Amino acid sequence: MSYVSPDQVVESMVQAGAAKAKLTVKDMFIRGGLAGALLGFGTTLAFTAETQSQMGFVGALLFPACFVIVILLGLELVTGNFALLPLAVMEKKATWQQMVSNWFWVIVGHLIGGAVYAIFYVIAATHLGHVDNHAVAQKIINVAEAKTVAYASLGPEGLLVVVVKAILCNWMVALGAVLAMTSKATIGKIAAMWLPILMFFAQGFEHAVVNMFVIPAGIMLGANVTIADWLLWNQIPVLFGNLIGGFIFTGLALYLTHRKAGAKKTLEQLEFTQQVSNL
Repeated sequence: MSYVSPDQVVESMVQAGAAKAKLTVKDMFIRGGLAGALLGFGTTLAFTAETQSQMGFVGALLFPACFVIVILLGLELVTGNFALLPLAVMEKKATWQQMVSNWFWVIVGHLIGGAVYAIFYVIAATHLGHVDNHAVAQKIINVAEAKTVAYASLGPEGLLVVVVKAILCNWMVALGAVLAMTSKATIGKIAAMWLPILMFFAQGFEHAVVNMFVIPAGIMLGANVTIADWLLWNQIPVLFGNLIGGFIFTGLALYLTHRKAGAKKTLEQLEFTQQVSNL
């Protein structure tokens, strides 16, 4: 059977968090950079499909392809790590310092990977500035402004909105990383991952790594957004909301219910084995 039970999945989550905590800075940086660029690829693919079809849901159907690539290649995605590494710390299989180091270097990788893809995409889409009516480029500008100055126009309430949308986003994204562990078959992993990523993207929730591409790209293309707008009204609060959504609503919630069940099952198996050996 390719299906993996929830208690086994939670054990895999703990082990995955422990393994990620022990990665070198080089590995965290490179894997984070590749993941940031790949999510940029997925975003422009989704925007291309949306502008061509005039149906946003078509783009949402395609976006999970980039997430699948990231997970299957064992790359680092900080939004998934928000759910996994704290569990390893709780189980004393990693330290707080290792957890924070992982998050930091993976985010640095995401920023550089997203920026590199943004530069390449802007060159490709505008033909080095010779094309100014590219549909996807205009979509990126609009999205960058909607993710920053639109929230700023709401004042403090805008920060609450963006944090809540970030929580909802990573509730699903972290769940996608976890669902990859529910199957031993590649096709099963892909199908399981696809569902929650589709849910988050179709509803326009806020994902920190996607925003590390789309907002810098929008700024390069001429969006009315400053670096301060990006950081204050999106990037920092979105990272905070993603952390809450990934850790509390996915990692911790599953750990609290299935880790206990898994431990009980293991104890029962040990007791049964002991009884058999005494016969």
